[in-house]
Amino acid sequence: MDDIADVLARCQQEMTAPGAPFELDEARLDGRTVKVYRHAPRTLPEFLDAGRAHGEREFMVYEGERWSFTRFYAAVDAFAAVLAAQFGVRAGTRVAIAMRNRPEWAVAFAAVASLGAVPAPVNSFGMREELLDALQQIEPRVLVCDLDRFKRLEGEPGVPGCEIVLADAEPMPHSGVHSMKALLAAASGKAAQPRAAGVSPDVGPDDPALLLFTSGATSRAKGVLSTQRAVCQALFNLDYIGAVAAKSSPAMIGAMIQRGFAPTTLMAVPLFHVSGLHAQLLASLRHGRRLVLMHRWDPVRALDLIREERVTQFNGAPSMLMQLLEEPGIADPEVMRSLSGFGAGGAGLPQRTIERLTSFTDRLAGVGFGMTETNGVGAGASGEAFRLNPRCSGVVSPIIEVRIVSAQGETCASGDAGEIWLRGVSLMSQYWRNPGATAEALTPDGWLRTGDVGYVDTHGQLYVVDRIKDVINRNGEKIAAAEVESCLMQHPEVREAAVFGVPDDKAGEAVAAVVVTQEGSALSAEAIGEHVRAHLAAYKAPSYVYLRSEALPRNPAGKLLKGELKESYRAS
Repeated sequence: MDDIADVLARCQQEMTAPGAPFELDEARLDGRTVKVYRHAPRTLPEFLDAGRAHGEREFMVYEGERWSFTRFYAAVDAFAAVLAAQFGVRAGTRVAIAMRNRPEWAVAFAAVASLGAVPAPVNSFGMREELLDALQQIEPRVLVCDLDRFKRLEGEPGVPGCEIVLADAEPMPHSGVHSMKALLAAASGKAAQPRAAGVSPDVGPDDPALLLFTSGATSRAKGVLSTQRAVCQALFNLDYIGAVAAKSSPAMIGAMIQRGFAPTTLMAVPLFHVSGLHAQLLASLRHGRRLVLMHRWDPVRALDLIREERVTQFNGAPSMLMQLLEEPGIADPEVMRSLSGFGAGGAGLPQRTIERLTSFTDRLAGVGFGMTETNGVGAGASGEAFRLNPRCSGVVSPIIEVRIVSAQGETCASGDAGEIWLRGVSLMSQYWRNPGATAEALTPDGWLRTGDVGYVDTHGQLYVVDRIKDVINRNGEKIAAAEVESCLMQHPEVREAAVFGVPDDKAGEAVAAVVVTQEGSALSAEAIGEHVRAHLAAYKAPSYVYLRSEALPRNPAGKLLKGELKESYRAS
């Protein structure tokens, strides 16, 4: 543990020193000095241009269709020409994107961003009211969507003057509704116009770049507005995390190289989520990596694609990773022949998933902690760092500060748990058109209150313990729901578990657990209680156990919808 901590500290020192690839510099932001990567791109148009160098190399695979980088950029430039000439999209113009993962999603995003305009991805799983609510917040000039979203909206975006471009349908006899295919065909001869003579759009580091929505696990999703600098620094930070993993885990990297497969990521995370957009689409675009897009998540289909396409990397929500690793087919030699890396969020991995990941001693596994509000930046660990300390969420990024704050608002000592606060260049500017929520989340001196509970050890490694709302107060004793959930997940007959507090006249709060058992299990509520008491203090055992066979409700990003569960079982 100490050895790997020393290795990571040396890596950071060497890689961020003057003249190094990830050299640190300083910039002024809202009257404060923040750390930045000196060599990071300044704007998204500059970032996107780097991918043009990959030419005819294969970029995207989707439902049997294959896109080279050349084909992708030809479509991007043609669509940018249409957006600029036909719809008046300019730097700062908002364009909404609402569709399932597909190549046209990536084309739309890159085209909008290349103009210095502001892409605003929308939760494609939302129903009509949710889609309308997001669009009315954004007020886009253009909505790029698929036919399914168009039907959900009943052909009407609810925003005056908003044009609709359908990504997967022919032209329709509706005013203001266009076919992307037809637009691209008509603009093919004018593709170079938006970037003629190498002229970049009039956009700077402090201009708006991206409007993403929060996951909305417990409340109405909020729009997160970020600057060009914030997004580009966050994307460059992904390169830093990868470089640290390579430098600190040479044996794993050597085994990956020896397998000889081109870097290929299986993409199941929605593109409207920061982990899908930043860590998979944009990172792959910049570095010439292949992406295999899944229309919808299915662990069995995922294994088929890994075999067929020689996928080398899978990153997903903890629930996705858990499901993939528990499929019998994961042991197929043809799956493991190419699959060299796994990644998941930095909190909530069950013990048996951790044990499975760390059993792959010659394959990179990693975790990360970040938020939409930080553009995914926070902490990360991969390779040997994860294998030797899998409960840790990683080493804090060089471009972000972490403060652990007690309920009384005081900074906690090293090793003491409190609310995690983050501050740095990659933070959002604001919640879009929501000054009240912005003021509640951001302190006057720039700290973001994350709502997560954790601590930092003496080596600068972050541990995420729970969400503040998921800390149960039973007779004055604080119980982390995540600890009880992890204990429940160690039972071989438990497939999923969610723990939360419920009002109790005597104790203030009691522990309630909703447990999904394995198929064919005869596990009883009494046996579950005994299991917890055998591993944890008796006061942490659930007073109420609800058994169910159907999966727990989750949002498209894989986050558990505890609010929905609480409502469902409140009357029980």
